[in-house]
Amino acid sequence: MSEQNPPGLDLARLATHLERERPGLVRGPLRAEVVHGGRSNLTYRVTDGTGRWVVRRPPLGHVLATAHDMAREHRVISALRSTPVPVPETVLLCEDPDVLGAPFYVMEHVEGTPYRTAAQLAPLGPERTREIVLALPGTLAALHEVDPQDVGLGDFGRPEGFLERQLRRWTKQLEASRSRDLPGIDALRDALGSTLPDSPRPTVVHGDYRLDNVLVDADDRITAVLDWEMSTLGDPLTDLGLLAMYSERQDVPDSPVSTTSGAPGHPSAGELVERYARLSGRDVSRINWYTAFAYFKLAVILEGIHYRFTLGRTVGAGFDRIGELVPVFIDNGLTTVRKG
Repeated sequence: MSEQNPPGLDLARLATHLERERPGLVRGPLRAEVVHGGRSNLTYRVTDGTGRWVVRRPPLGHVLATAHDMAREHRVISALRSTPVPVPETVLLCEDPDVLGAPFYVMEHVEGTPYRTAAQLAPLGPERTREIVLALPGTLAALHEVDPQDVGLGDFGRPEGFLERQLRRWTKQLEASRSRDLPGIDALRDALGSTLPDSPRPTVVHGDYRLDNVLVDADDRITAVLDWEMSTLGDPLTDLGLLAMYSERQDVPDSPVSTTSGAPGHPSAGELVERYARLSGRDVSRINWYTAFAYFKLAVILEGIHYRFTLGRTVGAGFDRIGELVPVFIDNGLTTVRKG
């Protein structure tokens, strides 16, 4: 860890704020490091040599200097702390952008590893890999079992018309980054729109539930579900469809999109869906629609990244190959939605 300020985190100002709001919490000079691998919000590990915490804030250059995203993440994690869903304990929320340049919150540091790739899982062996991944549906079912009203999240979203709004949202996102011909993507969107399922009872939805958004300890237990920035109230099967999509083998050698599905022992998408159905009691007969929608969503996200790459607005390696992945996800989505 560095004693110098990582980008976006002034350690002296953070220490001053923590001392004012939580006297005695910090017992020495702070050091910090950036945690890589999240979606967009920045994550830092912070320590005073004794205690350890995690700080979350919006990305640098965030144009909306509001506490919206941070407050929502802090709220949902705090609400779920009293439930069977494993989440870190929150320490404080700061909605004043003058402290660090943006709103932020602090939570406890939880031990565990976020497995992001098949290569990371491979040394564990097939049996451990299988047990770790098979724990995902159980934790997801536990989340979807939480009554939002009981934990103070009854107004956390607008579940009525959730799937229609989601489809409109991602279609709008597609149009904002459409810069080339994408055969099949309009057909995929239309097929999704004409076969919308009837949503089950709304629940708290994580929005990006997959293996690399949970921490797993040395005993192969899920110790925390992370990255709640897309959470809301809505159709729980959107979480399951995304998990299924990420668990299917993608025929793309050396894909720049990380996935764990190729690890020896990794359960199939069908096994994960079946386990969720058994544990939750929900009807999953329309899971192909939800999985196809996940493919559509990821195709739109990847096309947006490709568009920014063509404009010279991406930094780092691998962005030059993102564009070739989009047709693969479109084709997979079409194949899946046509299964009914």
